[in-house]
Amino acid sequence: MIRAAHTRPDTKGKRPPALEGTVTRNPQRTQRAILNAATVEFAHFGLGGARIDRIAEKSGSNKRLIYYYFGSKDALFRVVLENAYADIRSAEQALHLDALDPAEAVRQLIAFTWNYYLSHPEFLTLLNSENLHRAAHLKSLPHIRKMNSPLIAMLDVILERGRTERLFRRGVDAVQLYISIAALAYFYLSNNATLSTIFGRDLLAPKAKAERLSHMTELVLGYLLL
Repeated sequence: MIRAAHTRPDTKGKRPPALEGTVTRNPQRTQRAILNAATVEFAHFGLGGARIDRIAEKSGSNKRLIYYYFGSKDALFRVVLENAYADIRSAEQALHLDALDPAEAVRQLIAFTWNYYLSHPEFLTLLNSENLHRAAHLKSLPHIRKMNSPLIAMLDVILERGRTERLFRRGVDAVQLYISIAALAYFYLSNNATLSTIFGRDLLAPKAKAERLSHMTELVLGYLLL
């Protein structure tokens, strides 16, 4: 789903002369192709190493059209990053965790986070790149906190039900818990090459991945459960 993409007509509502005959009849499809190509490019090379020329080539577009729709490379990266966050938040909401038993809800959130990171490695590398830039692009997104708050609100409800049912310990902060769940998966995967090398294990082997999920689940639930 495209978010924050836009067209940039001139003040008279006409396309700049340089773009006449270039803007496609299906701007949404064109923008989607650009964003898909940009996601791959930014994930592979980071913001600094990404090249608009390659994004244009991979999207079947051209540089002028990319600048027309998105304004700059930084603005394009900002849209890619916003889409990445929106996608994972949307997928989390679709789990309807608040309808599950509290312990099962936490177990499902851990499994979802782990499997999402595995199937979307670009999400991790985009975050790596944004952290190098001190979250400058996220800070310019006015709705980024609102986008992430439903997850924390849902986790708060789950934790409160767990406390009410005398299943969970008291004093657990939903933000801290989510950060811990994310960190257990994120560090393992983003540092997999170095960890596999120094410990002499293939930490992405099927058995190793299953063991990691089991370890994460036992660790978090061992902390939460009374």
